[in-house]
Amino acid sequence: MLPPRLWAAVVMAAMAAAVSPIAEAASPLDLSAAVVVAPGVEGPEAAAIDMLVDEVRKRTGIALSQVPVAPDTPARIVITHAVGKPEGYRLTTRQQGQRIVLTIAGNDSRGVLFGIGHLLRTLSMTPGHIVLDQPLNLSTSPNQPVRGHQIGYRYKNNTYDAWTLPQFEQQIRDLAVFGANAVQLIAPASDDAPSSPLFPAPALETTLGIARLLDKYGLDCDLFYPEMRQDYADPATVAAELAAFEDLVRRFPHLHAVYVPGGDPGHTPPDLLFPLLERQARILRRYHPGAQLWVSGQGFDEAHYEAFYRLLARRPAWLTGVFFGPQSRDPLPVQRGRIPRRYPIQFYPDIGHTLHAQFPVPHWDSAFALLEGREPINPRPRDETLIFRHFASLTAGFVTYSEGVNDDVNKVLWTRLGWNAATPPEETLRDYAHYSLGGAEGDQLAALILALERNWSGPIKDNSGIAATLQGFQGLKERSGLKDNWRFESLLYRATYDAYAQARARAEARREAKALDALAQAPARDSRDAMAAATAALAQPDDAETGRLRDQLFDLAGRLYAHVGLQLSVPRYGASGVERGANLDRVDTSLNDRVWLTRRFADIAELPDEMTRQARLAEIVTWRHPVPGSLYDDLGNPEQEPHLVRGKAYGQDPELYDSAIDGIADRTPDDGWRLSWITYAETLYERPIHLRYQRLDPKRHYTLRVTYAGEDYALPMRLTANGGIEIHAALPRPANPATLDFDIPQQATRNGRLDLEWTRPPGLGGSGRGHQVAEAWLIPRP
Repeated sequence: MLPPRLWAAVVMAAMAAAVSPIAEAASPLDLSAAVVVAPGVEGPEAAAIDMLVDEVRKRTGIALSQVPVAPDTPARIVITHAVGKPEGYRLTTRQQGQRIVLTIAGNDSRGVLFGIGHLLRTLSMTPGHIVLDQPLNLSTSPNQPVRGHQIGYRYKNNTYDAWTLPQFEQQIRDLAVFGANAVQLIAPASDDAPSSPLFPAPALETTLGIARLLDKYGLDCDLFYPEMRQDYADPATVAAELAAFEDLVRRFPHLHAVYVPGGDPGHTPPDLLFPLLERQARILRRYHPGAQLWVSGQGFDEAHYEAFYRLLARRPAWLTGVFFGPQSRDPLPVQRGRIPRRYPIQFYPDIGHTLHAQFPVPHWDSAFALLEGREPINPRPRDETLIFRHFASLTAGFVTYSEGVNDDVNKVLWTRLGWNAATPPEETLRDYAHYSLGGAEGDQLAALILALERNWSGPIKDNSGIAATLQGFQGLKERSGLKDNWRFESLLYRATYDAYAQARARAEARREAKALDALAQAPARDSRDAMAAATAALAQPDDAETGRLRDQLFDLAGRLYAHVGLQLSVPRYGASGVERGANLDRVDTSLNDRVWLTRRFADIAELPDEMTRQARLAEIVTWRHPVPGSLYDDLGNPEQEPHLVRGKAYGQDPELYDSAIDGIADRTPDDGWRLSWITYAETLYERPIHLRYQRLDPKRHYTLRVTYAGEDYALPMRLTANGGIEIHAALPRPANPATLDFDIPQQATRNGRLDLEWTRPPGLGGSGRGHQVAEAWLIPRP
């Protein structure tokens, strides 16, 4: 690009006539005949102008001309330079006689790119027309220096392993339009298979191709490099790692930073990791002078964190900073307080997962969890805004953890918040809809995306907004700008799945209620007749409308695979696993206890006498309240855990470090588990699971019945009452699930109040999970 002084001369000549600003309330400005005035551009700025021309042509069919000197045309888009903060830009709209002059003045090359991006997401573009609805007169620069997103070209990913380089270039453009300045690539050797059946090209070839594309646009290319070898105390292992690292980094045209997690994945103690990183830093900077090196404490246990802090206190010069991500036992405020200030902390937030995750959806109905799973289409505009703002003061930018396009909206939200944390989510969604979803219905689509987030709030059976949300999306699907648009299709898929899940949940709850009613009538009829009636009630088919919704899901899944490579099924589209976004394979998952009940019926039918059969059926009917006065919690079911002490409000603790979590096991009712076993309450690390009972009869004796169930962890748990009375010592779960009875000493309830706390062994690292209780009964004894 020309030096700023020459730029000024060119622009002054181009705008020699007197100019005047156009008022904000002016009529829309027609730019359909505009030319782009950009003399002497090259490198990333030329790529930015190509992006402007290409993206306008895709949406309008108009090919904007690029010229070095302003011709006599009705409208000009002038690209120039300004002076200001890095990556910032100024947009001005002026009247020059009868002509419109729109100037994009970038403070640097990225400022030009981001200024063009701002214009693109503001323009109204329809076939044959380019319109600026309101004049642009503003100056802006980003708040956070790093606004990046991770791209993993690997088997685990739900989308990117099916992409070609042109698709990655489009993704880079789409992120840059909203202000992203970095992409973090996962090293070809990570915690994954070395290849994917869907790869159009080998991993290293594509990774380096993406790096060249980032260079083309002048954006940061970062590398996520987990240390995956077994034993770094072994000199031969270290030598092999260093050789592999050098062979990889030397191939990149440019590396801005390397990020090495302590764990998730990885398993190397800090005392071994830091010497390895020091040597890798020297190799990295031999090929990429000035490149940064970042490390995280993910996965460390308490002892390893202490070693981590001790090593950081030595202030190694080779280290740039620390990043904070999932599976960090020390919360971000604790780490910021203990890490020397010379080291900035970057955020590595998980924006793609809904459960078993850094930021699980709070109080999520189990029907959504069972059907849509851990990695669904998940726009969370209000939650992501809350999360960003909660932690922003502690961090110097972010690179989001992502496994594909299921979190596409969340990427844009984080990018805009990184530019300006005060940006309302509604504004970002309008821009997203305006640019990415066809434009004309921007306000309506923004409202519908917000409605998708509300779909997941509260009990699914009572949510009256789910049907209206689907109706809103269906009313737009034939619009020309939305037809075959994968982003719209993904949102429609989510709205359809929510409605399908609601229809299934309501129907299966009704069937189970009828079955239990039939069992309750067993004393007045033969037990086998009662079980037959219950079985018939449970076997009722879905109605025709539910079947239509199911068919629509299959159709949309096929379209999404064809249009963007999103893998919503393992057998149909080659997803790496059901838990990796392939929730089409969950579509027929049971949402009630039909399988458990019918298996129980088979066992009961084999009993030799009617009295015993009746007694077993009565146990089913009175499951929650086996005797009068029983107090029951179906933990993990937000509507059925009245004694659970939740802890902090979500707005104060979005990572749920100090709050109870409603979790769900890696099981389904089709495995023969009751729903009440599949859902559980859990807390992280040393935080106790806490139940509180009040207004108890101090003269009564109580038995605690508890079901220990959940994920396949083998951590022992200890149970105490009122802060000191041991109900049971550290106890490994004897089976999964396991229902056990314990006597509550009368001294624990003599004041009419009982506090129960489950704790796990202190000091452990990893995910912090495994501390899980599924059901609890406090049963008065006769």
